[in-house]
Amino acid sequence: MKKVFVTIMTVLPAAITFAQQRPHYTQYILNNYILNPAITGIENYTDIKLSARDQWVGLNGAPRTAYFTVQSPIGKKDYRTTATSFDIPGENPRGKAYWESYTAAEPHHGIGMIVMNDRTGSFNRFTADVTYAYHIGLNATTNLAGGFSAGITKIGIDRSKTDFTGSGDPNDPAAGAAYGGYINKIKPDLGVGLWLYSRDYFFGLSAQQVIPQKFSFADDAVVSTPGRLIPHLFLTGGYRFLLNDDINAVPSVMLKYIQGSSENNFQVETNIKMQYRDLFWLGGSYRYQDGYAAMLGVNVSNTFNVGYAYDFTTTNLNTVSRGTHEIVLGFLIGNKYNGACPRCNW
Repeated sequence: MKKVFVTIMTVLPAAITFAQQRPHYTQYILNNYILNPAITGIENYTDIKLSARDQWVGLNGAPRTAYFTVQSPIGKKDYRTTATSFDIPGENPRGKAYWESYTAAEPHHGIGMIVMNDRTGSFNRFTADVTYAYHIGLNATTNLAGGFSAGITKIGIDRSKTDFTGSGDPNDPAAGAAYGGYINKIKPDLGVGLWLYSRDYFFGLSAQQVIPQKFSFADDAVVSTPGRLIPHLFLTGGYRFLLNDDINAVPSVMLKYIQGSSENNFQVETNIKMQYRDLFWLGGSYRYQDGYAAMLGVNVSNTFNVGYAYDFTTTNLNTVSRGTHEIVLGFLIGNKYNGACPRCNW
């Protein structure tokens, strides 16, 4: 067991360099803010999201992720009387009138906070960031926002999940400070992003873990090549189609670039969301060389929404896993649009 632990302590931090270090989010379309700080303050209300993800159910030590996000505009005054600002009997707030009356927002600020915890086996990652963004109108119907996130990341390992009994000396220097019970490494965290959006499309470019940093749990004396926390790049885009006055469709795509995460460093994820009026939606996604997901959601009045996703992996893990479950709860505080769905962050 000692040899196994030493191998993990020595190899895993280095292996982090060759894998995605941030969690997956199947329902990113519901909360692109978790990937791009430029979205901070995009709506004219305070947007709160809670999410829990149980990945590869049935596999011992599989990732479990939870997050809390809150973001709100500052100085946004476009509480316009349009089809999306009050409930007109017989009108669909996502129907034709939405396209005809949409105008770009006036310049304003946004502030927010992201708290995320991701546990895989004995390793735990906790991140807390504050975010800021500034939004401007480029023309009558197009907005551009730029933002950043800044905070800390704490990465720890729980030694109680590793048993040295009868396997040798737990003071082996290769185990480093692990003999102390629970060790943590605290690192600064920084992200940046841009978000271009209009009434029927969005494009986003963001980077997380902008500051490359060395990372190792073992003593420097026994680890010649420590691992690194590396930047994650995200390129996202989507378009909203009005199929009829009751149904609209939002296909989207996300391209991730993470050095060493795959053979070509890229991973593509496609997503489609079909929404009926402002009441409920369903969708699906495909993650290249990983698997498929089905999604559905419902909107309650103009204050609460919930989305659920089930992932099925096409990798060899499908022989031991019962799939992945993810739920996202949303709360709209001070919603002046009286729409149950986000208006700009789809």
